[in-house]
Amino acid sequence: MKPASSSQVTQSSTIHDVKQKFHKTCPKWYPSRVGLQLECGGPFLKDYVTIQSIAASSIVTLYATDLGQQVSWTTVFLAEYTGPLLIYLLFYLRIPCIYDGKQSARRLRHPVVHLACFCHCIHYIRYLLETLFVHKVSAGHTPLKNLIMSCAFYWGFTSWIAYYINHPLYTPPSFGNRQITVSAINFLAEVYHTENVENVLQICEAGNHFINVMLSHPNHTGSNACFPSPNYNPFTWMFFLVSCPNYTYEIGSWISFTVMTQTLPVGIFTLLMSIQMSLWAQKKHKIYLRKFNPYIHRKSAMIPFIL
Repeated sequence: MKPASSSQVTQSSTIHDVKQKFHKTCPKWYPSRVGLQLECGGPFLKDYVTIQSIAASSIVTLYATDLGQQVSWTTVFLAEYTGPLLIYLLFYLRIPCIYDGKQSARRLRHPVVHLACFCHCIHYIRYLLETLFVHKVSAGHTPLKNLIMSCAFYWGFTSWIAYYINHPLYTPPSFGNRQITVSAINFLAEVYHTENVENVLQICEAGNHFINVMLSHPNHTGSNACFPSPNYNPFTWMFFLVSCPNYTYEIGSWISFTVMTQTLPVGIFTLLMSIQMSLWAQKKHKIYLRKFNPYIHRKSAMIPFIL
């Protein structure tokens, strides 16, 4: 595209203001789809950057790039989490088009099948509620292809996992109730009273929830953020050991779910999620080291004393 001159905007204008003016000139190029650069092939400028901060002279030339179809991060998260919740329930109901009706009628479900459905639903319901009411989701956008890839991953694995666990021929864990009980303790339903609202959460799920609530606090977001400190809530004490305890609890939940159901698809999903979250945790840990070195130089990223 041709370079766009910033002579029509003031020095105090932001990149977002420039995108808005560009949109008025070219209506089909809405702001979230346009990426502005100081030079071709250079990094895209953040929306909050002012013209004054990047101006080397009275004239600034910006290069516009089409980023393609964009969607909001909130849309991405809601789609990622709503799909697995509904898909799993379809398999749990054993609708005739998925399983043989006669087999389903003859074989009674093992209690672990009901427990697995409960845990899986609680997990994604928590995700949805946190997306809507807890997380400060970025106002930015991401390419539509990222939404498609994320949904394909979560929805596909959920279908594979749910198919095996809810199958009429599903066999319970090898060590029976002992194995189920031990793993369920880590994914055990407990009742917590927070501001007079009764919430049924699991141990790892509860830990993940409380960490996310803590991270969403104004003191832990933005440019003037401070590193979270453990408080009276035992679930926050994980901050003594790791810098990203939300990932620690998340992996703990999926490991428990793997042991509880003893199915290969869950194990593969847990492994892939562990690898991905370890990469995210290490990336965040490096950022925390630069910003809060005195507080976390002895902490691990995700797994205490290991990673």
